[in-house]
Amino acid sequence: MPAPQSLKNHTRYHPPFHFVIIPLLLLNLIFSIYITVHNWPGYQHTHLWNIVMAIVFLLMAGNARESAMKAQDRVIRLEERLRLHALLPEADRAHINELTTRQLIALRFASDDELPALAHQALTKNMEPKAIKQAIVNWRGDHHRI
Repeated sequence: MPAPQSLKNHTRYHPPFHFVIIPLLLLNLIFSIYITVHNWPGYQHTHLWNIVMAIVFLLMAGNARESAMKAQDRVIRLEERLRLHALLPEADRAHINELTTRQLIALRFASDDELPALAHQALTKNMEPKAIKQAIVNWRGDHHRI
């Protein structure tokens, strides 16, 4: 069982992406530049094309990561809106849609007991996500987000 999540240890890395794919793509770009510099002017077009493709691969990996994160954000936003609808008093439910996606993502770590008060604070004080996370007393871990 992993250690309980908290503000200090809630960020997560996806090892295949962060420690294999990105480093290898960066090495590919560096190697492509190195080969081009050391073999210039021979095969100029081929070497330049290799650099362009190395950049394209990096951009593709970043784009794939960004798309996955946006999909996760949308699911979290939906889950937290449903959770807020169930936990907030009737008067506060009308303001759920005023919370930003980043605020909702931060609120997901709050326990059910402290969520209504924290959501109210987030709305009235326009709290930043980091401030929301710092205000959480009973941390509710999210072990599924990458």
